[in-house]
Amino acid sequence: MTARILRYEIRDELLGILREPTALFFSVLMPVGFFALFTAMFSGQATESPSTAMIVPFGTFGALAVVLMNPGIGLADARERGWLRVKRVSGTPLWVTVVAKVLAATPYAIAVLAAIALASVLIGSMPIDVGQLFRVIAVIVLGAVPFAGFSLAVGAKAGTNASAAILNAILMPSAIASGLWFPHDLLPGAIARIGEFLPTYHLARLAMVQVEGGPWMAHVAVLGATALIGTLVAAMAYRSARP
Repeated sequence: MTARILRYEIRDELLGILREPTALFFSVLMPVGFFALFTAMFSGQATESPSTAMIVPFGTFGALAVVLMNPGIGLADARERGWLRVKRVSGTPLWVTVVAKVLAATPYAIAVLAAIALASVLIGSMPIDVGQLFRVIAVIVLGAVPFAGFSLAVGAKAGTNASAAILNAILMPSAIASGLWFPHDLLPGAIARIGEFLPTYHLARLAMVQVEGGPWMAHVAVLGATALIGTLVAAMAYRSARP
């Protein structure tokens, strides 16, 4: 019975994202557009294909744009429309609602990464082989899931418009400081040092390990701590929220 409820919840969440063109544009189309724009801008200044240096960080940004934005905004919208109250009265378990919102975001994150890979092929050449591409996608999607906890925490306490503004205010500075828009070593020293403490930076580096190799345990540890903290924050915010 619970599995059936979860299936319907995931279906409704997937359709809800499709029915919201604004969320679809900012979380799916915008990251792909930024990747194409920045790759074209720097194509004449790089000694190698610029997509080599950009596909992983922009793929990370694209996945985070979906996973960090959609669950929280969806939860805030459900609260404002009274739909969350209906679910609580109907006996739908808390974890089903939360898990459905997170799982529904992952197909869109995969779609963003696939679109960025396709754009890389169309603009120049695919900088990594198929095996590396699948590893990068798997790492980015799984590593982005912990950020959904913070998204749900914001959506449990703020309205729809406020949630969008707050989550954007978290995503954009984190993306810049973590080197997801510009190479990390080109950032001002203070910003670069701050970025190295952010979980967004460690997610991008863990994805890059799949291409370049290198140590990975520290990145996994940071993302594990992010998952734990995000889960606790989301649970506390949801319990204290007014449906």
